Amino acid sequence: MQKFISEQNLHTLLDKLIAEGTRVVAPRMNAGTPLYEPLKSASEMVADQLPRRSGKEAFFPLCEDIMTYEKEGQKVTLKDIDPARFPETVLVGVRPCDAAAIPVLDAVFSWDYKDEFFLERRKKTTIVGLACTSADDACFCTAVGLSPSETRGSDLFLTPLEDGGYACESYSEKGEALIKGHLELFAEPGNSRAVSLAQPQTEKFDLKKVKAWLDEHFEDSSWDSIATRCVGCGACAFVCPVCHCFDIVDEGTEKSGKRRKNWDACGFWKFTHHASGHNPRDQQPKRYRNRIMHKFKYYEDKFGQTLCTGCGRCIRLCPVGIDIAQIVEEISKK
Repeated sequence: MQKFISEQNLHTLLDKLIAEGTRVVAPRMNAGTPLYEPLKSASEMVADQLPRRSGKEAFFPLCEDIMTYEKEGQKVTLKDIDPARFPETVLVGVRPCDAAAIPVLDAVFSWDYKDEFFLERRKKTTIVGLACTSADDACFCTAVGLSPSETRGSDLFLTPLEDGGYACESYSEKGEALIKGHLELFAEPGNSRAVSLAQPQTEKFDLKKVKAWLDEHFEDSSWDSIATRCVGCGACAFVCPVCHCFDIVDEGTEKSGKRRKNWDACGFWKFTHHASGHNPRDQQPKRYRNRIMHKFKYYEDKFGQTLCTGCGRCIRLCPVGIDIAQIVEEISKK
């Protein structure tokens, strides 16, 4: 279904959804930093900046309670957290690199174990994607098979038009339902042309060549030079749209507490530290090797997808200037 919506009507739509009790999440400024967060008003939305962290937090929060416990005398009471409590949500202004990451996460969270926390949020969320009109040197979505107008993962996709407003196209029943439920705010598509979209780095590497090299070079002296600068801070994993490592810990006292799921990262020393004291990834090059292997080999082997959408966040925020696109490009030339 193709429609047109003006900037004013888009804001009216979001304000109407908020008034109806729908949780509307979009890029907004928080202490000078754009983040995907719930809106109190459509006027808070920032549509011209890529949020510092990705939209995956709408489905996979940094930390969340999954169970509580209480002990009174010899009686212990365990209470599961009910995923059904999650509210209906519309995630708006999602950049293609973030929207395309969500189907990638679907695979791992619905594989042999069904993560009801992720899946319930996923079921109750409508994703409104937004085409990119700008890019910087860190963007490399085209190198991993995506583009500034990629619609993968979006239920409804918005493309800015030269005369203002947005061309809208639905790609799922959720997207169609959002339009049909508010038809008075949409119009038939006109003849206005789309604005010039972003021009990220052209294709820099051949993913098949990268995969072929990784298949044969688990043990290779190159890993020492590739990871020599990595300090294992985990910033790359925490801003990545598709990294999904987590830990489960009990927090509280002997009397009461919570079992919580918290983000983790394979770049941390303790990530593979055994209770015996042994650590199979006892040096940083081994940990960074796992990061590259997971993104461009292991996930491909398991799910037939690349675990990277080329958003470039890890490049922008790495404190020691590691450029994953440059590393993968070098691998593809070996």
